[in-house]
Amino acid sequence: MSNTDQASEPAPQPARTSKIRRVLLIGIPLTAVVVGGLISLFGGRYVSTENAYIGSPLVNIAPQVSGPITRVLVDDNEAVSQGDLMLQIDPAPYRIEVARAEAQLRQAANAINSLKASYATAQEQLAKTEEDVDFAKRELARQQALAKRNLASQSELSQYQHDYTSAVRQRDANKRELKRIAASLGGDLNLPVEQYPDYQAAAASLEQARLDLAHTRITAPFGGIAANTPDPGAYATVSSPLMSLVGNGDLWIDANFKETALTRVHPGQSVNIEVDTYPDREFHGHVASIAQATGAEFSVLPAQNATGNWVKVVQRIPVRIRFDDAGPDDGLRAGMSTVVDIDTGYPTSDLPLVGWLRGLVGEAQAAESPTE
Repeated sequence: MSNTDQASEPAPQPARTSKIRRVLLIGIPLTAVVVGGLISLFGGRYVSTENAYIGSPLVNIAPQVSGPITRVLVDDNEAVSQGDLMLQIDPAPYRIEVARAEAQLRQAANAINSLKASYATAQEQLAKTEEDVDFAKRELARQQALAKRNLASQSELSQYQHDYTSAVRQRDANKRELKRIAASLGGDLNLPVEQYPDYQAAAASLEQARLDLAHTRITAPFGGIAANTPDPGAYATVSSPLMSLVGNGDLWIDANFKETALTRVHPGQSVNIEVDTYPDREFHGHVASIAQATGAEFSVLPAQNATGNWVKVVQRIPVRIRFDDAGPDDGLRAGMSTVVDIDTGYPTSDLPLVGWLRGLVGEAQAAESPTE
C-alpha cells in the first residue's frame, strides 16, 4: 500500500464517541427522572374499575284488579311510550260495579231527601200533639172541677185522664222521632245533599268502582321496552306481575369501587366510560352520587365483623354515574358491562418534588387572582 492511500484514510474520532457516551450516560437517567417525576405528579389522578354495569328503570307490571286478559297490545322487545296501552283486562264486571255504585248513590240522595221530608212531617205532627196535650189538659182540669161539685161521674173523669196521658205520650214519641231523623241527617238539616255522610260514602264507592274500571287498562308508566308479555286469555291476579318494562332513556352506571379508591372521588367529577359491547366508542358521564353504605350492608347475610373469625376484606361502595352523551339510539341496555375511569383532578403522590410543584402552582394562582 502506498503512502498516498494511507494519507487518504479518515483519522479516528475518539472525541465524538466520548461525547455520545456522555450524552447517553446523562440523558437516560435524566429522562428516567423526568418520566418518574411526571408519573409521581399525575399518577393516581384516575381511579378505574371493571365492576360497573349499566342500569335503567325496570319494573314488573302488576295489575290492581283481577280478571282475564282480553287484549295484549305489545310484543316482547317492543318499544312503548309513556301512557301507551299495553294490556286490557276484561272490563265487563267492573262496568257493572260502576252502574251499581251509581244506583246506590242515587238511592243515598233519595234517602236523604226522604229523611228531610219525614222531619218536616214529624214537626207538623209534633205541633198537632202539642195542641192535643193542651186541649186534653184543659178538659181534664174542667172535669176535675166538675167532679169536685159532683157534676161529673168518675168514669168520665177517668176517660179524660186517659186522653191526657195518651196525648202526652204521643207528643214525647214525636219528639224522639225528630231526634232520630236529625241524627240520621248528621244533626244539620240545612246541608246540601252532597255533604251528608251517607251520600259521601256512596260517592266514594262510585269513585272506587270507576277507579277499578280504569285499572283494567294497563298503560306504560314510562317509555321503554316491553318484556315477558303474557298471552291473551291469561288470568290477571292482583299484585302478581304480568310483564316487565325496561327503560331505554334514563340510563346510569352502578360502579362498585374499592373503598380505598374513593378518597378523592366526589359528585360532579367527569368519567370516561367504555362499554364492552362497543369497544371502539368512548362515552362520557359524571359522578352523580356515592352510596352511604357498602354493598355488604345490603346483603341478605351481612358480614359478622364482631365475631372471632373476623378477616379484614376491602369493601366496595356503589357509585352512581350518569351518562352525558348517551340516548335511546345508542344501543345501551341494562346489565351491560363497562369500564369506568373517574378523573379526580388531584394527583395522589406525596413525593417532595410533587409538593414543591404544587406549591409553585398555588403561588402562581394566588398571584393571578385579584386582591380585594
